[in-house]
Amino acid sequence: MSFIELESEDGHRLAAHRAMPDQAPRGGLVVIQEIFGVNAHIRGVTDRFAGEGYLAIAPALFDRVERGVELGYDGEGILRGRDIVGKLSYDDVLRDLGAAAKEASTAGKVATVGYCYGGAVVWVAAARLSGLACAISYYGSRIVQLMDQAPRIPVMMHVGRKDASFPIEKVRELGERYPDVAVHEYDAGHGFNCDARSDYHAPSADLALGRTLEFLRTHVG
Repeated sequence: MSFIELESEDGHRLAAHRAMPDQAPRGGLVVIQEIFGVNAHIRGVTDRFAGEGYLAIAPALFDRVERGVELGYDGEGILRGRDIVGKLSYDDVLRDLGAAAKEASTAGKVATVGYCYGGAVVWVAAARLSGLACAISYYGSRIVQLMDQAPRIPVMMHVGRKDASFPIEKVRELGERYPDVAVHEYDAGHGFNCDARSDYHAPSADLALGRTLEFLRTHVG
């Protein structure tokens, strides 16, 4: 577990949290942050995937706006995170995801998993970025504005039925439009995987993780 520096194709340099498995890796995994930066929760998620055998890397996407951003899950953190996201383009974010994927590819096939804002980023990556084996999106509510971007690789989605930011009718509309996307609904709200948030729901988080790991083993190794 360590911080490394990546270089994107446009020359931008960004930090990333890298976690190495104890054994020979099954493959690589790029973990995409929420609007709160590569904070303790995202580092913990990345470390857990390393514990499951993947070379896992969480690129600091906010470095293009401000370096070292780690926000809390309070109102101030939400407002600041949204402000930073508003200054980022998907083109630049995909460049940074691609730099992380290149680093992770030393372990073999590469997948990406994203949470909240990251859940939408990986949806865009599934449509536009080459070289990924699959993508997993957790409560990526911004996908509502991105539904025309059709995925070109296998995608799994985890969504909460109580997530007001991602209405379940929109989720089901997306599922009908893209029947190959594996959509899993949970009796939970937005952010149910994050134990630092009030919406944390352990049974849903555990079930989603099991499904995610099965998906990764099918498409990555």
